[in-house]
Parts: sequence; C-alpha cells; structure tokens
Amino acid sequence: MDGFFGTAYYGQRGNNCDGLMKSVFHFLAGCLLLLASTAVGADTQLVLTNARVYTLNPAQPWADTVAISGGIIQYVGDRAGADSHIGQQTRLMDLDGQMVLPGFQDIHIHPVHSGVSYQQCALFDIVGVDNLLAKVAACAADNPEWAWVRGGGWTVDNFAPSGLPDKKLLDKLLPDRPVSLKSSDGHSLWVNSKALELAGINASTPDPDGGRIDRYPGSREPSGSLQEESGMALIHLVEPELTHVEMVEGLRFAQQHLNALGITAVQDALVKLESRDAYRSFPAYHVLDEAGELSLHVVAAMYWENHLPVKQQVRRFKKARKQHSRGLVRATSIKIWQDGVLETHTAALLAPYLDKPDGYRGELLNNQERVDEAAARLDKAGFQLHFHAIGDAAIRSSLDAIQHARKKNGARDSRHHISHIQLFDPADIPRFAALDVVANFQPYWAVNDSYIIDLTLPKIGPQRGKYLYPIGSVSRSGAKIAFGSDWYVSSADPLLGIETAITRIDVSGESDQPLGSNEEISLEQAIAAYTINAAYVNFLEQSTGSIEVGKSADLAVLDNNLFAIPVTRISDTRVTATLFQGRLVAGKL
Repeated sequence: MDGFFGTAYYGQRGNNCDGLMKSVFHFLAGCLLLLASTAVGADTQLVLTNARVYTLNPAQPWADTVAISGGIIQYVGDRAGADSHIGQQTRLMDLDGQMVLPGFQDIHIHPVHSGVSYQQCALFDIVGVDNLLAKVAACAADNPEWAWVRGGGWTVDNFAPSGLPDKKLLDKLLPDRPVSLKSSDGHSLWVNSKALELAGINASTPDPDGGRIDRYPGSREPSGSLQEESGMALIHLVEPELTHVEMVEGLRFAQQHLNALGITAVQDALVKLESRDAYRSFPAYHVLDEAGELSLHVVAAMYWENHLPVKQQVRRFKKARKQHSRGLVRATSIKIWQDGVLETHTAALLAPYLDKPDGYRGELLNNQERVDEAAARLDKAGFQLHFHAIGDAAIRSSLDAIQHARKKNGARDSRHHISHIQLFDPADIPRFAALDVVANFQPYWAVNDSYIIDLTLPKIGPQRGKYLYPIGSVSRSGAKIAFGSDWYVSSADPLLGIETAITRIDVSGESDQPLGSNEEISLEQAIAAYTINAAYVNFLEQSTGSIEVGKSADLAVLDNNLFAIPVTRISDTRVTATLFQGRLVAGKL
C-alpha cells in the first residue's frame, strides 16, 4: 500500500524532504499500538510527570504532571500535588521533559475519502507529468483485477499554466481500460477517453449546473478533465460502487494516520447521505464506533445538494441528525459549497480574472436568494453552517447568508464557520467578528508555493494578492480563528500547519519569502487554533481542547517543547504518543 511509505503517506501540497522520515516514524508508531494499547487502557490509572504540559487553560497555563483515571483528567499541577492520585495500580510515567498538549482537532478534513484514496492509485506528492504517468501505469499493472483505475492526489501545478490535464496522456497508457483520477484539491477529475465513453460524455454533452466539462480550445470535444462536484459526478455515476469493506478499511487507515499525528477530533467536511463515492461515510463511522474502535470525536458536515429543493433538504438533514448522532459521532453541521478554486477559474471573484476574456469572474454555486433561504432554514433548525468559500465573492456571499439568517432568526450559539477563505476583499475582514463567524483557515496553504506563484497571482495580480489567507489580519480584527488541513488535499500534520502559520514560509524550502505582510500569528495562537478554538467549532470545548480536571484525557505527547526550540524546528517535532479518552491509540509511553 503506497500510503505507508514515502511522502505519499502525507498527502501534502508540495514536497517535503522530511516527509519520508516522519511517515516511516508514524508507521512504526502505529505498529506498536497493538502491543502498547493493551498496557494503557481507558480504565488505567495513569500519571504523566516530568513533562512540559501546556494546558490551554488561562487560569493554569503550564504544569508538569497530569493524572488520569477512567479516561478523565483528575489532576493537573506539579508532581508533589499528585500523590493522592497514585496508588498500587497507577502507572507512573516519567516523560523526561517531553511536551504534552491537548489532542489536536482538525475542523476541515475528509478521513474516509482520504483513507479510501490511499488504497487506490495514490498520486500524492508526485512531481512531473512523466512521473504521474509512470505511477498510473504501475497501478494498472499491479492491480489487473481493477475494472477501473481509480485514485487521486495529482496537483494542478503539474499542468501549469492551465491546470488542466489531457485525456490523451492516459489514452496512450490505457486505451481500453477506464481511468478516473481526482486532483489533490478535490475539485477536478482527470479521465481517459474510455471513461468518457462509458459515461456518455461527448461533444454534445452540456456542462452540468455548477460544473464544467473541459474541452479543447476552439472545439466542443472533451479534453479529459471535469470540474467541481456536478462535473465529476458524471463519471462517478458509472464507476463501480465502493464496497462497505473498502469504506471501513479506509477509515481504519485514516484513523491510524490521524492518531499518529496527535489528532483526536475532526469535523468531516463533506458527508453525503446517499452517493456512490467515498463521501458516504456514516456507515463506516458507526461500524468502528459500535465495535469500540473509533478513536476520534467526529462531527459530520452533511453535504448540501445545490440542485435539490431547500425545504426537502432541511427535512432530510433533520432525519439524518436524529439517526446518525450517536456514540462519538454527531451529525450537526451542513457543508455548503459556494464556489470552486482559483487555479481552474471556478472560484467566484468580485473583480474579473486577469487571464480570462470578457470580464469573467467565476460563478457562485448557489445564487444569493437560494443560499440566504438555506442558511435561514438550517440555522432555525439548529444546524451549524460550514461554508466552502475561496474567492472574495464567495466569502462575501457566505457572510451575507449568515447575516440574513441572524436577522431572520436572531443571534444564537451557532458557531457557523467559513472554510478556506483564500482571497479577501479587505472590507469583509471585520464581518467575521461582527457576525460571530469562525474563520476556518488551512494554514499550510499560506505560502509562496507554485500554486500561488504560477497559478494564482497571474489570475488576480499583486494588489489583490496581498489579501491571500490573511490570518493575522482576521485574528487582529477580533474574530476567532481555527484550523483544519483539508486532508487529503494537504498534509494532516498540525505541526506543519503551526509552523507555517507562524512563518508564512513553506517548510519544504520552496520559497524563503513569507506570503503577505504582517499576516503571521504567534505560537500560542496557532496552538489554540488546533486545540481549544477547534474544539469550540466542534461544540466540544466543555470536554476537550484543553488540559483541565474533568475533561476527556485526549492528549498528544511531543518530543520537543515547541516554546523552547526555533520555530523552524516545529516541523521536525514528533508526536511520540496520543491518548484518546485515556487510552493509548498511537505511539508508546
């Protein structure tokens, strides 16, 4: 399985020379889990001492000892004060100065879909078209039983400046076997002629609403890529349906990976109630949860279907919330896609793309009247809204919809959040705090990599480029910021995100110039965005997100104290152990 070795295990946007060593480490740590977890179970009395415990509790920021019993934190303080929590059955663990943090939480991620993708033809972190094609050929040769060669992870910068791959490249390899490969950003699908033929897509096929069939210049002939969910769905409808076993094994793979990175809670950013693809995640979550195997708190953001009637969808979501909110799973959030991505001109902008004719600005996936109605009805029904918005027009539209809902229903503890938020109009930055909307950034993207330099800035120009991922400005405005990774789009490793949020420089060294001016945040802010602030978004802050008495013992142990090392060493730091509800789920103690 390619995902276990090499940088492909990370699924990073951009190469990282350290990825190989870190992924091997995580693999070995996972192998120790079966042995170690029998020694540290949920009922174990455990005292971690001689540690640098950063609690995220303002009343007690630091400690050196944590006592755990029955999966709950019983004591936080110094070693002397822990004596009453130490008995004959207590395991006393000297951490030799290692750092202890609350378990990380990722509020925009795709665990099941990512896990399944790593068991298909994984193209993550492969640079160069020839190398991509060699991997596809190897996948096909190694898996003759696959009716379709499916997978994903290729990055659009391999096909700069257009970002659009050609079907003819795949036709030369596999003319008679269908191929469908999703891009790393999840918004494009690369296919060969056989896949187009089986889907009935030809020159006379119209573009679906909200999507696009890419075509050769000056022609109607499909060129081999499809954009956005509705475009990709034309292919997904004829692909073999994923089996229940594939979905469950995908989740097991993902969970092991995330636990090894110190992650103990997620918001699955796209869960479909009905589909043939890997976003139909609820059954897999429930299988692991009911078997006692699930080691993540899960909030599911159910997918808003842009073409279905608003009232009908609200009724479906209410029913699904009641059916699927059980155990460690909560079906309480709704994912609304308002646009696509800048790289392929599907993001919705307030001003025209510089490299497109006739003032083209992209399109909103839901017009304002429809998204206003959806937001108001969902908010009234008690759902959290989780918007995808990349372009400044989509960000404004999402904020307008939330403002409409607040005006119609009144303010409540909604914790609505907007994710990705790449290109801002500066006038909209203060609206996050004013509307009590959480800014959900993917900090690992906020660098001058090839995506920004080769694919984004030529489309928007340097002046608008000043407002790409303005995390510092949004934070200074008083808004709450929280972080996610969008794995598999980019690495799920929170430590990479933390370093990048502080430096705005790519950890791989692709560029030494920070993105933007004065958009960095502090280490304290970055850690909070992955812990207590993310727990707030997940409605879990009363039981997780900080190290306090009475909270769940969800903890990450790190081999470095992040406050005692140069910031550029944060990405070299290792998670040596992860506890979930007091149970060791990754690494060893």
